Amino acid sequence: MASTKENYCVELRAAARQLGDRCLYSAAKWAAELLVGIEPDAAPSQSAAMDTPSSSGAGPGGRLLHLHRSGGSSFRRRMRPGGGGSEAGTPLGGVSYVSTPIPDDDAFDAGADKYLLAKTYFDCREHRRAAHVLRGHVGRKAVFLRCYALYMAGEKRKEEETIELEGSLGKSNVVNQELVALERELSTHRRTGAIDSFGLYLYGIVLRDKGCEGLARTVLVESVNSYPWNWSAWLEIQSLCTSSDILNNLNLKNHWMKDFFIASAHLELKMHEEALKRYERLMCVFRCSDYIQAQIATVQYSMRELDDADMIFEELLRTDPFRVDSMDIYSNLLYAKESLTALSFLAHRVFLTDKYRPESCCIIANYYSLKGQHEKSVLYFQRALKLNRKYLSAWTLMGHEFVELKNTPAAIDAYRRAVDINPRDYRAWYGLGQIYEMMGMPFYALYYFRKSSHLQPNDARLWIAMAQCYESDPLQMIEEAIKCYERAANSNDTEGIALHQLAKLHSMLGQSEEAAFYYKKDVERMEVEERQGQNFVEALLFLAKHCKSVGRFEEAEHYCTRLLDYTGPEKETAKSILQGLKREQSGFPSMDLDHFSL
Repeated sequence: MASTKENYCVELRAAARQLGDRCLYSAAKWAAELLVGIEPDAAPSQSAAMDTPSSSGAGPGGRLLHLHRSGGSSFRRRMRPGGGGSEAGTPLGGVSYVSTPIPDDDAFDAGADKYLLAKTYFDCREHRRAAHVLRGHVGRKAVFLRCYALYMAGEKRKEEETIELEGSLGKSNVVNQELVALERELSTHRRTGAIDSFGLYLYGIVLRDKGCEGLARTVLVESVNSYPWNWSAWLEIQSLCTSSDILNNLNLKNHWMKDFFIASAHLELKMHEEALKRYERLMCVFRCSDYIQAQIATVQYSMRELDDADMIFEELLRTDPFRVDSMDIYSNLLYAKESLTALSFLAHRVFLTDKYRPESCCIIANYYSLKGQHEKSVLYFQRALKLNRKYLSAWTLMGHEFVELKNTPAAIDAYRRAVDINPRDYRAWYGLGQIYEMMGMPFYALYYFRKSSHLQPNDARLWIAMAQCYESDPLQMIEEAIKCYERAANSNDTEGIALHQLAKLHSMLGQSEEAAFYYKKDVERMEVEERQGQNFVEALLFLAKHCKSVGRFEEAEHYCTRLLDYTGPEKETAKSILQGLKREQSGFPSMDLDHFSL
């Protein structure tokens, strides 16, 4: 009996060929890359030599091993605890998957030559000629290619009309004129059963473009249930799953491709822990998959684990130096770490590899932004959008650049275009909040900050922005600001802004015990991080005064003594407090001259 690993190879090999024959090249590429990502079974003598203790699995808790920056990397051969050197014949996680037969192409001998001609026209982007060649043919394969060619011809015309009317980046209400006829034909084929999974995939896209999202999800689910290897269909379903409830209610067969979809959907829905667990399980079989490694790095970047993600991206570039996929995310990571040298190297590499890829333009734009050349950065983001008008990251990041250039109307337009493409892009909602806060419109800003924090509830930066808005002069809603700062403090506020502000606000409200609690936590944090700036001095001074007022003299003396190491008025205040403490501890209270009259 063939192992599960061998079955995966057979299925993916057939899928890559069939998807390419259907002109679904993106899905064919994905299947082929995943096929290569399956590590072949080694001979027993070789495996015995390789499965030594030094090359075994993951670290504690099943987390990913760190990569070595030089020499061989253990990343591609890692295993999970309990997985050991077990045969991949056991399905992922012990789950029993359904068996989906690989469909044979319908007999097309009579029109095989015409199909070949039509496919050749399609590959040359002569879509209407391809559709014309296949007119009158009723085979499922021919029907799909003819309808797909008509759809692509309509999309091309829509783009041309948009550019003619509004320019390359303008908004337009132009629609694909082929949608109505395609919906009519494909719905008829679906009712009569004369449609295959590829036709259902195309029908789902048509329904999505017409705004029938519920029916589009149903049709696309039918498509992947009958032919689960079409990754493009899974991605279309993912784009229509705007909440975890919709995702959980999908009627999907339990094929192993579903694991890839659920992991990707969890990443899109910001369910990072769940996504990471699924990708780590998939690595048990697809140990050499660059796609899974890139997804894991993306999850870790989203979780702000920048160093771990950086090492995985470095390894990807080492093994595949001409890779462009996912490198735009890597450029965002390098930008966040302010690694100008590494970002410059990456930008130069993708420029030489394929400078007219949207991802390449975005990487170069990030490089210029980090150098402070915001005009050039905008230029390259615009180039990326000319190549792909729905490139979400480019719209959002271009909005950030317009903020830096103080071009408020352009920034608002860019952010709104981003949320039109994906309403779950928290960065665009956050950008809109920043813009309206800068314009002195705090209620508008709060609306957008709430939207962003709802989509990304574990990001401390969003709660801090909302708190600062509540704290601003027009609102002065201190209690609400405190609640937001508390959420930020519980969301891994790496900069420590929340603790300091909580202490200041409680002090402002006369709540000295609460203020002392947060000042003490802030001092402990700064000691661990070895940060001793003005906030540190302010916290020590407050704690010294508070401890003296409540009779905790030893603590007050401790904080005052530490303040003596600093210069400025705080040092003099600390000396005065220490003198007062000595008088009180010696039994001689300080004299109040107002009690004496001349």
